[in-house]
Amino acid sequence: MFEKILIANRGEIACRVVKTCRRMGIATVAVYSDADAEGLHVRMADEAVHIGGSAAAESYLRAERIIQAAKDTGAQAIHPGFGFLSEKADFVTALEAAGLVFIGPPAGAIAAMGDKIESKRLAAEAGVSTVPGFMGIIESGEQAVEISRDIGYPVMLKASAGGGGKGMRIARSDQEVVEGFRGAQNEARSSFGDDRVFIEKYVEQPRHIEIQVLADGQGTTLYLGERECSIQRRHQKVIEEAPSPFIDPETRKRMGEQSVALCEAVGYTSAGTVEFIVDKDRNFYFLEMNTRLQVEHPVTEMITGLDLVEWMIRIAAGEKLDFGQSEVKLDGWAIEARVYAEDPVRNFLPSIGRLVQYRAPTESKAVRVDTGVGEGSEITMFYDPMIAKLATWGDSREAAVEEMRRALDAFYIRGVNHNIPFLSAVMAAERFQAGRLTTNYIAEEYPEGFQGRALPDVQRNRLVAVAAVLQLRAEQRNAGIAARDDLGAPPSLQALGPIRRTVMVERDPHAATVTVEGEGFAVAYDGGRHHIESEWRPGQPLFQGRLDGLPITVQVDAAGPRWKLTHDGATVDVLVLRPRLAELAALMPVKVPPDMSAFLLSPMPGLLVSLAVAEGQEIKAGEELAVVEAMKMENVLRAERDGKVAKLHAAPGDNLSVDQAIIEFE
Repeated sequence: MFEKILIANRGEIACRVVKTCRRMGIATVAVYSDADAEGLHVRMADEAVHIGGSAAAESYLRAERIIQAAKDTGAQAIHPGFGFLSEKADFVTALEAAGLVFIGPPAGAIAAMGDKIESKRLAAEAGVSTVPGFMGIIESGEQAVEISRDIGYPVMLKASAGGGGKGMRIARSDQEVVEGFRGAQNEARSSFGDDRVFIEKYVEQPRHIEIQVLADGQGTTLYLGERECSIQRRHQKVIEEAPSPFIDPETRKRMGEQSVALCEAVGYTSAGTVEFIVDKDRNFYFLEMNTRLQVEHPVTEMITGLDLVEWMIRIAAGEKLDFGQSEVKLDGWAIEARVYAEDPVRNFLPSIGRLVQYRAPTESKAVRVDTGVGEGSEITMFYDPMIAKLATWGDSREAAVEEMRRALDAFYIRGVNHNIPFLSAVMAAERFQAGRLTTNYIAEEYPEGFQGRALPDVQRNRLVAVAAVLQLRAEQRNAGIAARDDLGAPPSLQALGPIRRTVMVERDPHAATVTVEGEGFAVAYDGGRHHIESEWRPGQPLFQGRLDGLPITVQVDAAGPRWKLTHDGATVDVLVLRPRLAELAALMPVKVPPDMSAFLLSPMPGLLVSLAVAEGQEIKAGEELAVVEAMKMENVLRAERDGKVAKLHAAPGDNLSVDQAIIEFE
């Protein structure tokens, strides 16, 4: 077994590998860029080596620096994590030449599966179902149109060297093919240094389901069940689960056996994932093979009891798998939600900044948090904006979903925008709970974009009761401070008797009466009655306790005299007043926000790549106005209506902040 392993990655996956190495008694070496000098993975590893500038091209993609770091520290093997160099065959070859072991598959398998065109040819030869399409090199948009017409719309344009949703476009017309081909090429060139694009048939009502494989290179290749990864945006996975609510045992077996056949055909070893697109009739088609550990691997670990990182290390060290296919059992259900620094109400655009406050849910058998950040960490423009992966387990899908809803309520993040409200909304949705998923889920459920979640009346009423107790606790604290100043003693809550307050939820008043009852409080209001028990004290960010005997968690932010309460994906503004003050407050006018409709504002921090208009130019609705690049993704900003450009407030090459004016209209 290895004595020391270098981890050629950063963030949560580097921390994840460190944890397994610690348990195995293996020393670890972290590498870091300028931006990651204070990173959690740097602090967790036994040693750390600086390898370059903040941009990945200056650090984590510099194979020669990573190899030198391994030599300098005496590391015997390198775990690549995912992304960066994890699927670069040349990197594996260079490691072998340097006398180092790559913890992953051989270079030949990576090369074969890393090229989507070649991988589909090999999959077809191995008897794996494949999607109809054109796998050759496409030279121009015009050729792409001809090919698309032959295949039949809709089609999918994909970067041959792609991954992570970059360089992918769906096209339903000739014009969309031309535009999509250009955009896919540009993103592929920027992200992968390879602008080849291929086209295949787009499957309607598709599900994205993948098979986890594990091969020891000594005669044993296994499949470890499937993962459903259909909840996606911009072709990037957001929520994953294992097993799939759609796949039956027979289909699982056929998908698994085809995945094993593909692995054996290319001489695959280590952990890997074979991805399929599945239609409404459970017909499945090969998409690609990821020759690395997947971001969503925790859900497979939670239902199989296997540590995939440990087995990757053991296989790289020459060990054989000590169990067979019949011994792979799926226990319960697991769901993973990717918590990103992004703004879901702005079309999920990235949010950068410092995590001013960060408190993850408490981990247990049912709750797992994989993260590479902590309070004070910075989410930068240089890397993927993931904050953490939150995974929950239950003995059924319903139980796993409920665990996830509770865990999301307890995930307290301030300083950057994040997608927890969206994740909570998905978990609460009837369609998701019924398992009716497709890769179009987000577009179908939120055709106008995610605008936040309105709480059902039952949950709003719970917040009325919670707010009344919060206010009572705050008043008790204030009375205690005043009593100390007067050298007296504050009256007990029991001595005060029933306390009447008006709870204004988004200016909607609710008359509430709070009474001490047993170990908690009885709150009677115009919508009913609740009993609440909690040890919450002013200043604590989470109100955790029991409401009518069931657990409840509410995030609490004080905003002057108001409370901002976040629960089940929704944030409501609450003001608790004495009844007479509430009557007067209802008469106060509401401040109207300024009208910014005459401006095109940058929806995200990023680089202004281009401007398609000039001052004085007439524009039409839908016309391209500007392109802003963020996280290596090009975002085209279009005119919402006809108009005329009055003034340009920014120029190509400018670094934009969120809501910065780009164009002013007459």
